[in-house]
Amino acid sequence: MTSSDKSPSPMPTGSDPRLPGQPMTMGQHMIDKGAQILQSLKPVKQMSQHVCTFALYSHDMTRQIETHHFITRVNQDFLQCAVYDTDHAQGRLIGVEYIVSDRIFEALPPEEQKLWHSLIHMLMSLNLYLIFDFIKSGLWVNPQVPGVIERPELENLAKTYGKCWCTWQVDRGDKLPLGAPSLMMSPQAVNLGQVSPELVHRRDNKYNISTEALRASSVEIAEPEWLNPQADYWKQHGKGFAIDIKSTDMKLRAPFP
Repeated sequence: MTSSDKSPSPMPTGSDPRLPGQPMTMGQHMIDKGAQILQSLKPVKQMSQHVCTFALYSHDMTRQIETHHFITRVNQDFLQCAVYDTDHAQGRLIGVEYIVSDRIFEALPPEEQKLWHSLIHMLMSLNLYLIFDFIKSGLWVNPQVPGVIERPELENLAKTYGKCWCTWQVDRGDKLPLGAPSLMMSPQAVNLGQVSPELVHRRDNKYNISTEALRASSVEIAEPEWLNPQADYWKQHGKGFAIDIKSTDMKLRAPFP
């Protein structure tokens, strides 16, 4: 069976980088247009923010990817994100992330907390083009959102934790979502958690921003007084997490005929 830390059986090779499948027909385009007019699509329309940042595979932190989070704010303490590999119209849905406040995180069982990461470094490094370490590093960024609007959101996110699952490992060349999902970690300011400068430079050029300038502007954002050590488990224990898929007996209400 498959595992998130091992490559799946290869698909047939070819030089075409596009997804397998035939082009959409005129009839399919008409169905989609009609559905857009007639259906509410309410969950999708609740997405209110786009964030560009980076993520690292828990089982192999040398693998780092740029991610695009399209965020729905469910309430003051909970955000849910559809994660894409790009913000282009043909972006591929590669995962999901859930972000909770410290109030919710502290109520989680310790075994569950190990699967979550803090967002503070991304915000402080502003590799989040909007969240916080994540936030104060400038790694978390809201493209095209003015700083005066973005700053309150960064301050709100400073005490949050995220859990991110990657279901499509496009960085290894998968043309389809293959194998088991992978747990992802956020960038950190230590050893394996540091994001490749080349990735950051490429992102900055695309959006005409400066991570260094964003980092300098974030110094006044107050850092949390305490981060739960169960989060960012790899930093204290040097171990990541992988998912193994195995067959199991089905639980049945009644025997099959």
